[in-house]
Amino acid sequence: MTVRTAQGTKTLPAAPSAAPGKNFASKSVPRHLARGAIGFGLIIGSIALVPVAGPATLLAAAPALIAFRGCPTCWMVGLAQTISRGRLERQCTDGVCTLTRAHTPAGP
Repeated sequence: MTVRTAQGTKTLPAAPSAAPGKNFASKSVPRHLARGAIGFGLIIGSIALVPVAGPATLLAAAPALIAFRGCPTCWMVGLAQTISRGRLERQCTDGVCTLTRAHTPAGP
């Protein structure tokens, strides 16, 4: 890309076509569902125990963030990534990205 300025003409480096995304996927769907059960269990349990044990039980929600790898939305994105792993392929050409089915090798 060329830009004209008062001092002359500058050539700017091209921007990358696609920013690398974060990967929240797990190694398997059962493992990911177990992380979700732990995270949601900790959040629900910490809120449910407030009337019984006081507001200190809300500290149990902090480990849920570790189980979720950030937040419940991050966990949901990771679930979609885990399920689609190896089935979908992102291809970016000229700044336009599309999702297509991954090419699988022919069996014997």
